[in-house]
Amino acid sequence: MRGSAGRNLGLVIALALLLVVGAVTSGERFLNVENMLTILRYASIIGVVSIGVTFVITAGGIDLSVGSVLGLTTVVASLTSVQLAATQSSWILIVLVALAVGAGAGLINGVIIAYGNVVAFIATLAMLVGARGLAELISGRSTQIVSNREFLQVMRSDFLGVPTLIWIFVVVAAAGWFLLNRTTFGRRTVAIGGNLEASRLAGIKVKRHLVYLYVLTGLTAGIGGIMFLGRTTAGTSTHGLLLELDVIAAVVVGGTLLVGGRGTIMGTVLGVLIFSTLTNVFTQNNLDTSVQALARGLILVIAVLLQQRFAARDVRGAKPVKV
Repeated sequence: MRGSAGRNLGLVIALALLLVVGAVTSGERFLNVENMLTILRYASIIGVVSIGVTFVITAGGIDLSVGSVLGLTTVVASLTSVQLAATQSSWILIVLVALAVGAGAGLINGVIIAYGNVVAFIATLAMLVGARGLAELISGRSTQIVSNREFLQVMRSDFLGVPTLIWIFVVVAAAGWFLLNRTTFGRRTVAIGGNLEASRLAGIKVKRHLVYLYVLTGLTAGIGGIMFLGRTTAGTSTHGLLLELDVIAAVVVGGTLLVGGRGTIMGTVLGVLIFSTLTNVFTQNNLDTSVQALARGLILVIAVLLQQRFAARDVRGAKPVKV
């Protein structure tokens, strides 16, 4: 059970138990296809951002700014000038602007952390505050409506009966799994999280790699912003508020070590699904939001305690990582 398969099996069992609880307490209301799609839609945005954060935490870092960066991307991408240019050219311009803003914020984080030697917690906390403030200044604390019909049509369409938002989550998760488990980039990420100094001595350009990781996280925040625009048809500085807490909780519950050196995309996906299903079960049963928060907190504490118990054993039994 300490291995990757065992941890994932435990998450699958937890998810299955939640589904059983939902079926028993809410019956057909919970089990119908539309509600299942609602759970997946809710999980999709958090899930996409969680994929990027999984890489950063695997490398021993943290990113507290993803929620604010997501909000900033929705504001900039929904500006009247951007929408006008997109109408005259292509709706893809809105997507590119959101991705550029997210990647730019990630680049700033990465450079400050890697080359400025600022602790990741402090650097990303500063970005959390700064990005939210910038979004408020740009938008005037008002909601900007997305009017580009082509963009909304694509983002709100279905493929094989499954909403586009869910497909985006599936594609990002698959790409993240491949990048972490089947590429040199992924192996170097794990190595840096396991022992940064040893990785540097092994020839890995650690600082440059850290910058890449934070740019990657910024990109996933940008994708999340695009998804928010498609779902809500509006850009506002309040989008993504406290999202970073849900994201980090899902990553940790999924089995990625907070101290770095071990990451799992599959575990992150399962962690996101567990929290989204839990929220849906509570909503279906009209439980107070305070109870939901308490349950999430307890789950997170249990996950961290289990990590502390098994981390040392995993490290002792781990094989050397080829970089």
